[in-house]
Amino acid sequence: MSAPQLPKVAGIDSPAPGTCPASPTVPPAVETSSAAPAPRHAAAPAGPAPLHEVTERLIRAGTVPDALREILRAGARLLGARRGLAVLHPAGIPGPRTPVGLGLTHEELGQLDTVPPADRPQNPLAADPSLTEVVRPDLAAEPGLAPRHREVAGRLGYAAAYAHALDPLGGTRLGAVVWLYDAPAAPGREARREVTRYLGLAADHLARLLEVEGARARLAALTEGLLPRRLPRVPGVRLAVRHLTGRLGGGDWYDALPLPDAALGLSVGSAGGSGPAAVAAMGRLRAALRAYAVMEGEDPVAVLSDLELLLRLTEPGRPATALFAHCRPAGRRIALAGAGHNPPLVIGDRRAEFVETGLSAPLGMLGCWEAPGAEVRLEPGETVLLWTDGLLRRTGDPVDRAFARLHRAAAGVPRRLRDDPETVVGHVLDAVLPDGPDAADGPDDVVLLAARFD
Repeated sequence: MSAPQLPKVAGIDSPAPGTCPASPTVPPAVETSSAAPAPRHAAAPAGPAPLHEVTERLIRAGTVPDALREILRAGARLLGARRGLAVLHPAGIPGPRTPVGLGLTHEELGQLDTVPPADRPQNPLAADPSLTEVVRPDLAAEPGLAPRHREVAGRLGYAAAYAHALDPLGGTRLGAVVWLYDAPAAPGREARREVTRYLGLAADHLARLLEVEGARARLAALTEGLLPRRLPRVPGVRLAVRHLTGRLGGGDWYDALPLPDAALGLSVGSAGGSGPAAVAAMGRLRAALRAYAVMEGEDPVAVLSDLELLLRLTEPGRPATALFAHCRPAGRRIALAGAGHNPPLVIGDRRAEFVETGLSAPLGMLGCWEAPGAEVRLEPGETVLLWTDGLLRRTGDPVDRAFARLHRAAAGVPRRLRDDPETVVGHVLDAVLPDGPDAADGPDDVVLLAARFD
């Protein structure tokens, strides 16, 4: 068996970077002389250029955490602060549930979280919608400051705080942003006016991002609900799978179905398109394939032929790819067929190679679909990997390089890890995906299904 010869596809260059600097310069924290007990105002920004620059940078933030970090950096520049944190109200908002910090470690954010809620800088903004900002210019001299707040402020080395609400135009309050000063200080009138203007725009952008992420979360939950909650236990074979939902909500699926005579059916596929329509089509195709697998699973070509007929009759114009494998674990034999789908990859102590499945058009693309089947005999301890196109597309490489990258990742799984299919899946994804398997903003769905035969 050898890897298929695929045509080269030119890569797409990333867009040229903007003209703004990579990160705004944060002015040093305002310090006061010991001879001047009263806090003084932080320096105001000179002219409208900083506001224009930070607003332009904010627009390029594509996720809620990135937007919150950019808001903190911009406010620090406009106010003359060095550190800060952003907090979203948890009720009904699909954003991060923990504060996002600037110049603060996770441990320091945890210490701030131990301050009594009534004494936290952002709490008045959460409790009173009429307030838009809270200035605390000298925490040491503030009467009634909670002892725990005084202790945390001394430990972290901040002496003043300025908090501002995140209020989108015509919407409910999203949360608050707090900036911390190393010495007693308060932002001047001009700086506060600039920050208020900026946060008005920022809150609108943040609200749109939250709507998008909420829609993605609901679509991902729908997708996961249509896929198997757990993989079956079949003697002689161990299974593991990883499914990553893309930001557009694709129609990739996987399945593992116990069949008569101690057989096992494995399938992966993808319905064309994206969004709710593709997810719904994926659910229908997967359910139909399960039924056909039970009726005539020993003939994978017949299973996909039936699926092709159903797709042409019920969903004309929607292409799909699919691969179905009928496995007999006792003899380590696999009969399979693919419709426009990528070939499986077999890895073991002596080989790492793609299965020759023959070329075939996707389902729904031809008036009469048929493709030759293939049979594979495995050695004890070998693993078969079934996967979808998104695994290659997320690499950002041309097709031939992406195939080579996947092959190297599979061949490079250490021998001590090959007994556990879950470990194999994790290793391959870590090696193939440039941003790692936990990247939340990938463009495509990814399915990687591993079956290890004893």
